Amino acid sequence: ECLHAKVPATSLYIVQGTRNDERLSEAVAIANARNLPILEVQRHAMDQMTGNGMHQGIGLQIPPYKYADVHDLIAGAADKPEPGMFVILDNITDPRNLGAVIRSVAAFGGDGVIIPERRSASVTAVAWRTSAGTAARLPVARETNMTRTVQEFQKNGYQVVGLDAGGEHTLDTYKGGKDPVVIVIGSEGKGISRLVKENCDVIMSIPMTSWVESLNASVAAGAVLSEFARQRRVAAQES
Repeated sequence: ECLHAKVPATSLYIVQGTRNDERLSEAVAIANARNLPILEVQRHAMDQMTGNGMHQGIGLQIPPYKYADVHDLIAGAADKPEPGMFVILDNITDPRNLGAVIRSVAAFGGDGVIIPERRSASVTAVAWRTSAGTAARLPVARETNMTRTVQEFQKNGYQVVGLDAGGEHTLDTYKGGKDPVVIVIGSEGKGISRLVKENCDVIMSIPMTSWVESLNASVAAGAVLSEFARQRRVAAQES
């Protein structure tokens, strides 16, 4: 996916003895076409480079992730025929959660993810892997002031929906997913920051079994994005 998205890579690494399949052959062919160095390494070397053994015998060395600007994201969404849909992550510190949310946003037609600059997971190798390559194509912005970011979306006609227990709406009753929308998701423990929550237009909860206290952030994002994508499909069919 990174090679398809033309991420500016510096080297392709392959573990010696890795079973050749269509994906590996295609990666090698693309690297050769771009004169990208292809290096064979021992498995223990790849383990060290990736920080653990969670790889499939192939790795791409890339520069540090280049974050998008939220103003550019809003402008880009305005140029598309469909209403914009973004996710803001607040207090999410696990890069696996970030990667999984990126994957869900991409899968359900969202336009990007916004994360805080501080006290937040960032787009690391772990987030890349969890995103299953979608981080190469879906933009992520990193902003210093999330309250100001929420307000910027509102100025541009977005409805900001915060996910929290006991909201005035549930996923069953809220029908605004077909409009320009921003979904704000906090951590399981801390939830959404107070100032960010106060600036949300709507607080919405997800109906679930009473004895289950909360959902993982990425699971919650997937549930809401799936429902909003359904609302958009229905609205498109009706029009």
